[in-house]
Amino acid sequence: MDKKEHKPHCLILPYPSQGHINPLIQFSKRLAHKGITITFAVPQGVLVSSAVNADIAVETISDGYNAATRADADPQEYLASFKKAGTESTSRLIEELREGRGGAVDCVVYDAFLPWGLAVAKSKGLFGAAFFTQTSSVNAVYYSVFKGLLKVPVSERETVLPGLPPLGVADLPSFVVDPEKRPGMLELLVGQFEGVEDSHFVFVNSVYELEEEANEWMKKSMSVKTIGPAIPSIYLDKRLQHDTNYGLSMFKPDDTCMKWLQQRPPKSVIYVSFGSIAKLEEREMEELATALKLTGRHFLWVVRSSEASKLPANFAGGASGGKGLVVPWCSQLEVLAHDAVGCFVTHCGWNSTLEALSLGVPMVGVPWWSDQSTNAKFVADVWKVGVRACPDEEGVVGREELARCVECVMEGEEMRENARKWKELAKGAADEGGSSDRNIHEFVSTLMGGVK
Repeated sequence: MDKKEHKPHCLILPYPSQGHINPLIQFSKRLAHKGITITFAVPQGVLVSSAVNADIAVETISDGYNAATRADADPQEYLASFKKAGTESTSRLIEELREGRGGAVDCVVYDAFLPWGLAVAKSKGLFGAAFFTQTSSVNAVYYSVFKGLLKVPVSERETVLPGLPPLGVADLPSFVVDPEKRPGMLELLVGQFEGVEDSHFVFVNSVYELEEEANEWMKKSMSVKTIGPAIPSIYLDKRLQHDTNYGLSMFKPDDTCMKWLQQRPPKSVIYVSFGSIAKLEEREMEELATALKLTGRHFLWVVRSSEASKLPANFAGGASGGKGLVVPWCSQLEVLAHDAVGCFVTHCGWNSTLEALSLGVPMVGVPWWSDQSTNAKFVADVWKVGVRACPDEEGVVGREELARCVECVMEGEEMRENARKWKELAKGAADEGGSSDRNIHEFVSTLMGGVK
């Protein structure tokens, strides 16, 4: 192909977990819609289903593991293996694409969990763009650790950082408060900033207006561009035809959810999900199950197959008095968008939080680890779209507290009104001329100009 006719081509490198794949595939769809060729590269055996549009090619690279060994891999060992095998296989893929399989690559958009992606881009003379799947506010905390502005472990009663509200110990990411509990995780999260100041673009799956001060502070050090919410277009601006789901999945959803929801009154159902990674203890499961029964309300609870044995005996089979449905996985966006859902009991992982914000669903935050405590702080005290449940002395949220929080949210008209406000803001950011759309357009224009 003549260089003047060359269509810009981005290679997308996600970290292989569902919470990282989802926003990156949605960002890829936005780029493809604006005329960019996309190759989405994931380690072999990660996906159980792959059904994205024809403009996105899915290729495999190596992380040094297979599907059987990846699940139980030590995080530090896995990252070291992925860096070595990923660098080699990604470089090889770029050469193969250049030789005709998909056309020469112009830019590598790499998940910030994989900072070696920038080195691969530089070695090939390509644009390099980092992609953060966490909020700018959480990034500001980790960047402060990276720059030596915040010492860990943090034990002070209150931490004040630029661009953020005062944060108590319970509001900070867990790896900053207790880095020894999950060895290697703080190193991974702080390591996201290696070389990031040299990236041509730094994308964040957030909405500028949600956290203006944090975005402005981060912009002083790097080219931060918010591009969220990175969720299917049908739930936002509806400009991408047929974009009704993420399309790449590590789990198979249960098909009974939507039929069950159709039979429930508006705003009557408590939806409960703790994402794709969280592992609750048996007592935590028992307290949550009992709390749901105490409310006397309908509930839909996602309990992954690997966690189902922790449920109280016979609970899933009817001990809830016929009020509830327990499923191993669901299409969360479809559920949150359904009129029957009145409340979301969530671990406050960022994807789940952003989906709820985008669909106007108030939340009960029950954070488990990582950035979830900080997200829960913003849900309750900054965006005011929910409450955060308080754990007891043993760190477990009790049944009475959970039931109280659910009732507070289900009956909280002010929270529901705030949720509606943020829903419109999220839609506006993604729509033509919105803050996120402008940032994506700027990136596309840069790529177009760089390959002419």
